[in-house]
Amino acid sequence: MALKCGIVGLPNVGKSTLFNALSNAKAEAANFPFCTIEPNLGVISVPDERLEILSSLVNPQKVLPTVIEFVDIAGLVKGASKGEGLGNQFLANIREVDAIVHVIRCFDNDNIVHVSGKVDPIEDKEVIDTELQLKDLESVDKRIQRVEKTAKSGDKEAKAEYEVLIQFKSHLESGQNARSLDVEKEQRAYIKELQLLTDKPIIYVANVEEESVNGGNEWSRKLEEHVAPENAQLIIISAGLEAQIAEFDDPEEKQLFLEEYGLKASGLNRLIKASYTLLDLITYFTAGKQELRAWTIKKGWKAPQAAGVIHTDFEKGFIKAEVIKIPDYQQHKTEAGCREAGKLAIEGKEYEVKDGDVMHFRFNV
Repeated sequence: MALKCGIVGLPNVGKSTLFNALSNAKAEAANFPFCTIEPNLGVISVPDERLEILSSLVNPQKVLPTVIEFVDIAGLVKGASKGEGLGNQFLANIREVDAIVHVIRCFDNDNIVHVSGKVDPIEDKEVIDTELQLKDLESVDKRIQRVEKTAKSGDKEAKAEYEVLIQFKSHLESGQNARSLDVEKEQRAYIKELQLLTDKPIIYVANVEEESVNGGNEWSRKLEEHVAPENAQLIIISAGLEAQIAEFDDPEEKQLFLEEYGLKASGLNRLIKASYTLLDLITYFTAGKQELRAWTIKKGWKAPQAAGVIHTDFEKGFIKAEVIKIPDYQQHKTEAGCREAGKLAIEGKEYEVKDGDVMHFRFNV
């Protein structure tokens, strides 16, 4: 599954610095707006300690982790919904991603110009919220115009859609994001094709100075309080510090560096894992001598759907799945050992794949 998260924010908040730390694709980082004009794309491995466990047991020729694509999108300014700055391009790029990582400046630095002349994370967040909401209102209004006449003629389906659209219109006009409107799943389906920008799942990143990375600061605490009603996750990161951490090739040296700041894991690892969880995804593994591989699927998928991620023929001709749990693999050391101990389960078409399952599929085409 090709999963894509867009890194967004005002100019000069640390987006490109964060992106550079995430990926080997080096975006230019500079002290002026619109440094990133074309969206930079980086493919980043999802950290998963279970791959190390399985690798030590299977000794494969190669190990392939699951990945997420991160896109560094041009900075936005007021008026973007009307095409100001690089607004049209920015908004089109957001429409293409599965989730949003909103980076917000929570640090003061006289050497890095703030686009509005002062540090105010709440105001910065609201600038982007407003522009996205205005663009969504435009999309909803166009759809209302298309279904209104049919709805008023008595068509039940059109009437139901019209009523839902009116709810979203009112919600957006009140300055709230589409994702926060409490409607039934069936009702939300009416807006799916509109790809509303404020309906996309989101993670907020409070970009703080190095000294505040292990507990935040006054600005990050205000931001955390502000986003709490959205039930959205907020991660505290120092993009500058993450850039330093990314330079370490040796895992032990990196860990020692993290410990100096009282950190167990880098903020980027937390961001990557949070992005994965945000999209309601899980991982299963295939393990053999040639290849150990992590596969991304949606939580709740049945075994044939999971098999289809490897190849469509696996889903079409699915017969059964052989499933081993990693703790059992660790205890019995090999697939054969798990089979002999009765720890290799044979599952059919209705089996719901669990996060961490080690699977082998049997199929016939």
